[in-house]
Amino acid sequence: MTATPAWVPTADIIRRAKVTHYMQYLREKRGLDFKDYDALWRWSVDDLPAFWDSIWQYYDIRAYSPPTKILGKRTMPGAEWFPGATLNYIDQVFRHRSSARPAIIAGNEAGALKPLAWADLEQQVANLANALRGMGIQQGDRVVAFMPNIPETIIAFLAAASLGATWSVCSPDMGPVSVLDRFKQISPKILFAVDGYRYGGKSFDRREVVRELQQGLPTLEKLVLLQNLDPTVRAAQFDRAVDWAGLLTGNAKLAVEPVPFDHPLWVVYSSGTTGIPKPMVHGHGGIILEHVKVMGIHNDLGPDDIYHWFSSTSWFMWNLHIAGMLVGTPVAIYDGNPGFPDWGALWRFAGKASVTLFGAGAALFLSCLKAGIEPKKIADLSKLRAVGSTGSPLPPEGYRWIYDNVGAQVWLAPMSGGTDPATAFIGGIPTLPVVLGEMQVKCLGCKVAAFDDDGKEIIDEVGELVCTEPMPSMPLYFWNDPGGRRYHDSYFDMYPGIWRHGDWIKFTPSGGSIVYGRSDATIKRHGIRMGTAEIYRIVEEIPEIVDSLVVDLEYLGRESYMPLFVVPRPGTALDEALRAKIKDRIRTGLSARHVPNDIFQIDEVPRTLSGKKLELPIKKLLLGHSINKVANSDSMANPGSLAYFEAFAKRRAAGG
Repeated sequence: MTATPAWVPTADIIRRAKVTHYMQYLREKRGLDFKDYDALWRWSVDDLPAFWDSIWQYYDIRAYSPPTKILGKRTMPGAEWFPGATLNYIDQVFRHRSSARPAIIAGNEAGALKPLAWADLEQQVANLANALRGMGIQQGDRVVAFMPNIPETIIAFLAAASLGATWSVCSPDMGPVSVLDRFKQISPKILFAVDGYRYGGKSFDRREVVRELQQGLPTLEKLVLLQNLDPTVRAAQFDRAVDWAGLLTGNAKLAVEPVPFDHPLWVVYSSGTTGIPKPMVHGHGGIILEHVKVMGIHNDLGPDDIYHWFSSTSWFMWNLHIAGMLVGTPVAIYDGNPGFPDWGALWRFAGKASVTLFGAGAALFLSCLKAGIEPKKIADLSKLRAVGSTGSPLPPEGYRWIYDNVGAQVWLAPMSGGTDPATAFIGGIPTLPVVLGEMQVKCLGCKVAAFDDDGKEIIDEVGELVCTEPMPSMPLYFWNDPGGRRYHDSYFDMYPGIWRHGDWIKFTPSGGSIVYGRSDATIKRHGIRMGTAEIYRIVEEIPEIVDSLVVDLEYLGRESYMPLFVVPRPGTALDEALRAKIKDRIRTGLSARHVPNDIFQIDEVPRTLSGKKLELPIKKLLLGHSINKVANSDSMANPGSLAYFEAFAKRRAAGG
């Protein structure tokens, strides 16, 4: 039985859609005539060289030297894309410079909008790049930032990229342990940092954290300090530091360094269940191609749009947000708490900024629902034509809330992918209907499927999300990963030669899909991933705690719930004071987003014979799976430890 669509595109929407124009280009220039999106998608994954060459040509990618071929090695991992091509991310951005529209529109909790013109953006990027060049920054050097979602962060990124330097950023609300776990791996030379930030109406001084970062990064040669909180703070108060403002003076000409297609553009981090965060390297060319495709064709963006996606700089959606500039779309960025002073804050910002595509993590929409927010009554959303969602599954009631309270006319296009592939595997297309609770399509060039445990494709059943063909935006490698072992074990250990993403997904017979949450034990709250190992290190450094286990029970249609189980030191009881201490350590040392909902005392953590914590089996047990199907007591060091969790699961299922 086919579900009744919640939204159907008009003939005018179909006519104007970027995917319609792209299909027309294929018909006229390449003699390829596809009857519908499904046929287009099948061609895009069956003939990868022809498809990606068409994206290169359709978007007229600017290159200093052309590729000798489109796809060399067609293996995963290790595919070789566009060998011989040289280019730079920056050229694809500034080719869209215009005096008719701003490049960036910045907003914050204070309510003021500050547009930044293309000419001013280019001049500031040129001046900063010139200053970095004067500091000796060259191709391949690492430049990192401890900065919030403000225009200066984008300026610093673009300046570093123009030189061929490799960029990485963490939000200033992250604790020093978490930041150092990331930045120490890549040995940066320059650190951009703010003195503090504002969130939820409060000011947070981060100067001591910045000093900790300086001390913990021995390769640092210079700190660039931006007075974001206190204008009286000066770089002279820090070691080897310069003030941001002094680097932006002058009239330098933007000088762009050509780099190979696979030259490292940035390092982003996706935490696994063990060890320190995985430092994933993405290249200039792969990111350009993938992001013009997903921004232009799937998000249907162009120069006449204004694009907002609420994000922290620590979330990969920050990277995918500024990608709007690759197709000439002004980006409306917001620095602050989306729920301050109430959950209508972002909607009022979107109305004032005339946003046409509004995106956020699914948790934001559900928070608005619970708070009784009615965006169309508190903001002028007359320009809004599309809403995007990601970070976690958006259940049907989230769809209903958007159509009832944001606007029946909006195209709702949730997407799902990740930091790892630097894009969405599943997304929207404006020429097809929207069904409540379903994402519309498999993205072009992404040969994704649901596999069962035996590696067989399944339809209309929940299975592992896999990608069976390479994509140009997949990580080039992990930093400091000799032989690529960590890279291989992260995605290719279950199905050799096939990318296993770590999500549970069901593809419907009609072509839609539903994501049911993480299939591994990675914690992913409010769109931000955190490895369990990072939480354990913080928790188990507390003298009163000897062991711990954490799981994230996020699942479609249920509110995210993250319990932490701890084994106190003998003679110590888990009281409210110790609970508060644990939560405070996680909040200040790692992230406020990953503070557990509840903390429980246990006698021992379930472990395998080799000593590995049984995170995924416990997660499955607490999600309703039978204990006999999730754990083999013969392979456990302490099978008696499961009794507590079996009882816990029963109490939770009964509402206790």
